[in-house]
Amino acid sequence: MITFFKKGSKTIFAVDSDHKLSQNEIEKFYWLFDGAKVLSSTSVKGVYVGPRREMITPWSTNAVEIAQNMGINGVSRIEEFTYAGGENPEHDKMLQRVYNGLNKNIFTITKTPDEIVHIENLEEYNVSEGLALSPEEISYLKGLSEKIGRPLTDSEVFGFSQVNSEHCRHKIFNGTFIIDGEEQPMSLFKMIKRTSQENPNGLVSAYKDNVAFVKGPKIEQFAPKSGDKPDFFEVKAINSVISLKAETHNFPTTVEPFNGAATGSGGEIRDRLGGGKASLPLAGTAVYMTSYPRTEAERAWEKCTMPPRPWLYQTPEEILIKASNGASDFGNKYGQPLICGSLLTFEHEENGEQLAYDKVIMLAGGVGFANKRDAIKGTPKPGQDVVLMGGDNYRIGMGGGAVSSVNTGQYDNAIELNAVQRANPEMQKRVSNVIRTLAESDNNPIVSIHDHGAGGHLNALSELVEATGGKIDIDALPIGDPTLSSKEIIGNESQERMGMVVEDKDIEQIRKIAERERAPFYVVGKTTGDDRFVFEQKDGVRPIDLGMKDMFGSSPKTIMRDVTKGRTLENPTYESSKLNEYVENVLQLEAVACKDWLTNKVDRSVTGKIARQQCQGEIQLPLSDCGVVALDFTGKSGIATSIGHAPQAALADPKAGSVLSIAEALTNIAGANLKNGLKSVSLSANWMWPCRNEGEDAALYSAVKACSDFACELGINIPTGKDSLSMTQKYGDKKVVAPGTVIISAGAEVKDIRKTVSPVVQAKDSAIYYVDFSADEMKLGGSALAQLLNKVGNEVPTVKSSEYFAKAFAAIQKLVSKKQLLAMHDISAGGMITALLEMVFANVKGGLEVNLDGFENSDMIKVLFAENPAVLIQVANKNSESVLATLAESGLKVVKVAQPTAERSVVINHNGNEYMLFVDHLRDLWFKTSYLLDRKQSGAKCAEMRFENYKKQPIRYRFPAGFKGNAALYGIEGFKHNPSGIKAAIIREKGVNGDREMAYSLYYAGFDVKDVHMTDLMSGRETLEDVNMIVFCGGFSNSDVLGSAKGWAGGFLWNETAKQTLKNFYAREDTLSLGVCNGCQVMIELNLINPEHTKRTKMLHNDSHKFESQFVGVTIPENNSVMFGSLSGSKLGIWVAHGEGKFYLPESADKYNVVLQYSYKSYPANPNGSPRAVAGIASADGRHLAMMPHIERAIFPWQCGYYPETRKNNAVTPWIEGFVNARKWIEKNKK
Repeated sequence: MITFFKKGSKTIFAVDSDHKLSQNEIEKFYWLFDGAKVLSSTSVKGVYVGPRREMITPWSTNAVEIAQNMGINGVSRIEEFTYAGGENPEHDKMLQRVYNGLNKNIFTITKTPDEIVHIENLEEYNVSEGLALSPEEISYLKGLSEKIGRPLTDSEVFGFSQVNSEHCRHKIFNGTFIIDGEEQPMSLFKMIKRTSQENPNGLVSAYKDNVAFVKGPKIEQFAPKSGDKPDFFEVKAINSVISLKAETHNFPTTVEPFNGAATGSGGEIRDRLGGGKASLPLAGTAVYMTSYPRTEAERAWEKCTMPPRPWLYQTPEEILIKASNGASDFGNKYGQPLICGSLLTFEHEENGEQLAYDKVIMLAGGVGFANKRDAIKGTPKPGQDVVLMGGDNYRIGMGGGAVSSVNTGQYDNAIELNAVQRANPEMQKRVSNVIRTLAESDNNPIVSIHDHGAGGHLNALSELVEATGGKIDIDALPIGDPTLSSKEIIGNESQERMGMVVEDKDIEQIRKIAERERAPFYVVGKTTGDDRFVFEQKDGVRPIDLGMKDMFGSSPKTIMRDVTKGRTLENPTYESSKLNEYVENVLQLEAVACKDWLTNKVDRSVTGKIARQQCQGEIQLPLSDCGVVALDFTGKSGIATSIGHAPQAALADPKAGSVLSIAEALTNIAGANLKNGLKSVSLSANWMWPCRNEGEDAALYSAVKACSDFACELGINIPTGKDSLSMTQKYGDKKVVAPGTVIISAGAEVKDIRKTVSPVVQAKDSAIYYVDFSADEMKLGGSALAQLLNKVGNEVPTVKSSEYFAKAFAAIQKLVSKKQLLAMHDISAGGMITALLEMVFANVKGGLEVNLDGFENSDMIKVLFAENPAVLIQVANKNSESVLATLAESGLKVVKVAQPTAERSVVINHNGNEYMLFVDHLRDLWFKTSYLLDRKQSGAKCAEMRFENYKKQPIRYRFPAGFKGNAALYGIEGFKHNPSGIKAAIIREKGVNGDREMAYSLYYAGFDVKDVHMTDLMSGRETLEDVNMIVFCGGFSNSDVLGSAKGWAGGFLWNETAKQTLKNFYAREDTLSLGVCNGCQVMIELNLINPEHTKRTKMLHNDSHKFESQFVGVTIPENNSVMFGSLSGSKLGIWVAHGEGKFYLPESADKYNVVLQYSYKSYPANPNGSPRAVAGIASADGRHLAMMPHIERAIFPWQCGYYPETRKNNAVTPWIEGFVNARKWIEKNKK
């Protein structure tokens, strides 16, 4: 039955239960819904917007589980409805519907599961279901039907279409190309594979798994001794392999951007989880490419190009906002930092051809690692168990694999909308925690593992049992939608699921771990040994019963016939007198402009292992060339990752486009201290191409060959990648073709993460030098300036000599290793002038004096705006002779171009003429594009405040008196220690993702640290009697459903065992507690800081009503807290990453023990709008502390977004003192 609760004037909660709610249950819901009152009526009048009735939302899944944890059973669904007023309210048609009144039937679904259909007419079924089967594949299926003596079922035909779709099987990349009548000698895939054959370097696994693995260093694994119960953390050395992966989710993101991009990010994370016998994600990357967003009416480059189209589903601006929101939200809630990315908007019409990213590109990539022993999958044997972990099956993504393989707009909307996704990152985190536990164990029981993505169970389970055959029990698969047919159960693409093959003897141990982590766990089948793939219902009927070879098919090889059709593209014309205009406008192109609107909403600090993320300098602007993540907490070895692409240049010359893409990725990563220089680098190549348009298949072949040749010549490999070869969007009979695009993601082992060079100029006696990597003349084709002038250009730069490029890379690496560079920035979008300006943007003082007379080219515009591969390096004058000698040894073209000045301007001298550019004015124009997009996500008021204040709030440090940055002075002897007897426990709930860095901060300070899950407290497995400090960790418990930490707090308040355990702990006088971020929120919700107050403190949504991620300055006022008392008067930098961090403090100011304040009162340096800039409060006696910023992610200088250059040699930051103070207090007061 349905019970309605009303909150305020606009919100209705509908609770579906199998019984009438008792008064006790109603009271619990009253608390959970924050005062919402139960309605006696079974119907509500008015127009409401709510979720589609047939799809239970992830929000509901979490809400129901919260209710269960509070002792409310028999509830199947809880949804939220919003009063909309008029008859046709705005709503997301992909995910919501309009209800004219709410009643007892709002969740009632009259549809019954479809019966199994035996397909007699394959051609007709192919068209009606949008399966994208080729004539050859239909012929093959007809032959198969004849061979087995029966018509194929709908599940079998559908399954074949998914498993053998272009999206899953890459038929074009494995096909034969006949170009200009001549058959080409190698397939595209073979050309890519050649890179690894010729340059295996450290490759461990390539092309045959979810990810590529490269040999890594020996690292220190920090993990609990066991994962099925509360246990203490320990450090042990393991040999590692590094993982690299990048995926695209273009079609789902075009249709429904938020969930499309979210599930794209989630799917790529699962790829890295499913590598080998289990691997662990570390950090992510993202790329967005769309048509122009038209954020402002008078942008000249948008006005003079193609007119807006009748967008199929979403406008480009909506896609940019929603897609980046979705990808960011998934990573934030899962707990993967996003540390590197790119953005491009582009439209161009010439020679009757319309080129634009109407079918968008959304790339999600990342790096990770695995224990070397787990790098290669095991081979399943007959009789082993097939296990599924994760969420329920819904009618989601049906046909996503096949529909992604054709042009958008080709099918009826109903088919394309059938591919809309559903994202639940908190569920994926639970599953991931189980896999993490197994991977960290001494004996990993996983034989083989595979993620669920395109093709759902069909693809994942068939690949798991491919070597043996397998029988899957359909009724063992979890069902979220009772109307699903067998075909839909088998083939849906519901996310957050992982399949595994394990031995029967290991099942119960894995189940115990899964139950502790609250990860749904199902044994769904067996490996058989009969080479058949069978799905069987409990009545014995088999919707799929085929031989493995029959399922994977043996249809004829794809033949691609095309002719070479080069484009003749007009070169841009320009005038030197318009330099200021060009600079001002180029800086506002989305590809060049500030990306703060992207970085300010995505977590860049979670894990505590991030050594380099996007933002740099004292005002934290997104300027980094690459991202760097540590492999462990010792802060030495790590992984660098970067991105490169050049689709505009590829329009004129596909070969040059590939070369420039690799070159950009490499010049971006060159500032990291790579272990073996260029040999350390492996690449992922992701190909997005409008195949089957005349000339494009030939262009693709040319581009792939150039990519392969250049990588081989450089001595590096491309062991992974993906293709999406239907990049055409149709509008009736018209079409818009996306530029053929390759996105290169680079990954490499870093020898010393602390040596990564920043792009921010230092105010020292020094000079800036231009170091050429291209050995080519400067050309404007494919540049941002050409795009600004509504041209592409025929003359595009390239790399003339691979040998020269490799020497340049090696020389820069030598300088990085010797710490001889003060700053370094690559030259790419926007050219050298953009790079020079960006190098001074992140400072609040100083500029540059530039002299271009050292260049052979006398064309000032070309020199400043050409995007030939190159880097700018800042070198101290005292080191210039040594640096220039190193560069000269390699025969490199080097030009001294600038030197720092005190004035806030960039003065350009060229042929006796002087041009003055004002840094702060241009920085505001560069930031303006971010502001225009930020308005749509932070709201006009907060976006305007950010635009106004970003440059006025530099991070300032005031170190405690006597602070030396020496760990030994705190009694810290190293990264590993024997048991100390001083015990602390981290407490986590499902969705918490900041547990490991918190545990390590405590451990490093000298604690013995116990891992405690809420299930341990609720079951009585853990009593906390042997620990003196507890820490509630950060993250997104229950995905922040019904309020941050509400569900977590409910587990304490309504479970008597957990409630008593907590009460006993706080009753002791020898205990301390800390809550950070989500942990702060649960402490406030449980009233643990000021129980004596009559008016309770609350945590509210940030004023921006969005997640805020930033490295900010904080001030520690005079206070008596155990942890921060000794730091009183300090000003330090620290990470924030939260959505509900605003303190509501209803008592007078003198009633609160404020221990932490943001250094500025206004947004964004006060990221949530807290009164008096409060960031943390303590109990009156100073023993219990709740704070929103992440102290545990800033105990080492390399973790900090900004740390004074004069202190860069510190081993620790002052924040470690807080943890040491806690340990010493317990040593003194322990009873």
